[in-house]
Amino acid sequence: MEEKIICPRCGNTDLKYFGNLNGKLYCRKCITFKGDGIEYQTKIKKEINYQIKFELSEKQKEISQATLDNYTKGINTLIYAVTGAGKTEIVYETIAYVLSNGQTVGFAIPRKDVVIELLPRIKEAFPMCKVVAVYGEHNSDLRGDIILLTTHQLFRYKNYFDLLIIDEIDAFPYQDNQILEYFSKKSIRKNYIYMSATPSEKIKRIFLKEGFSVLTLFSRFHKNSLPIPKVIKSPDIFQYFFIIKLLKKFHEKNKRVLVFLPTIDLSEKIFKYLKLFFKKINFVNSKRKNKDQIVDDFREKRLTTLITTSILERGITIDDLQVIVMFANHQVYSSQTLIQISGRVGRNIKHPQGHVFFLTSKVTINIKNAIKDIRYFNENM
Repeated sequence: MEEKIICPRCGNTDLKYFGNLNGKLYCRKCITFKGDGIEYQTKIKKEINYQIKFELSEKQKEISQATLDNYTKGINTLIYAVTGAGKTEIVYETIAYVLSNGQTVGFAIPRKDVVIELLPRIKEAFPMCKVVAVYGEHNSDLRGDIILLTTHQLFRYKNYFDLLIIDEIDAFPYQDNQILEYFSKKSIRKNYIYMSATPSEKIKRIFLKEGFSVLTLFSRFHKNSLPIPKVIKSPDIFQYFFIIKLLKKFHEKNKRVLVFLPTIDLSEKIFKYLKLFFKKINFVNSKRKNKDQIVDDFREKRLTTLITTSILERGITIDDLQVIVMFANHQVYSSQTLIQISGRVGRNIKHPQGHVFFLTSKVTINIKNAIKDIRYFNENM
């Protein structure tokens, strides 16, 4: 019987991904994950206090307590909460409990830009703790009380986290990535918390089947409903007319607008078209240089309109924001993506409402399902 080959690093058993270099086997699935790992160290128990900018609602307190109870009982938790529900703040109590027992917390997110945005929030919430961020080119300090990291960096932390929190489990590149899922499971010493506004049915079924806990929260922290997208159905060519009309209307009211396009080429094409009519406008996509600075310009109100691809569908919080999705019938826009995009609006307690427009040549099943789910969330707040 032929001996089964298993990669000790990523668990791969598929022979076609193994190679031989100078008589040594290597695995092509995880060869790109380069860098040192670290070993677990025990810490001194100490009292942990955290700061929060708003008082949790009764429902948030209930979920916060249930999450802590689950952890103390060794039960994994899925927090299924709408965008803007305050998922991060809900897990603070469990984080504090773990840290007070001299243990380590990992907070993993698929995308680097969200890690960067979350870092100052966690530092402010836990001022007496060492909070580090680990991603791509930012990995000189791997140790901390709370380690914020991209899911790609989990390979460094084998059997390391007493509590691992993974936010946006349905986001690219983590969702359905067997290597990243393997690294995440291998990094956990005790239990984990998954969080998402749009978890897949597969994830929900797995949690229920395994006897884990699924906690739902369909109200935002400010208790206002999610914006219901308004659909403008028209041929593609007329969307150029509607985008001008909508932007003029929003600019007259001093509103900032995110305009989503389904592809990089379209984001650049629409930018060239719109800059003929508007001055304080720019664009970002995955190939755009200095995109972090451009997003900061938008956040600091030096821009009134920002054209973007789906790279800004998650993680970004802009006060008093409006959203327009062009060519919303494009296949890149799943119902989950459209929900996440819509969730960029109304995230600030001072401006809990706003507008979302879907410009489309046809109303797809994904558009219908996104609106249906948002209405369901609002009805079950």
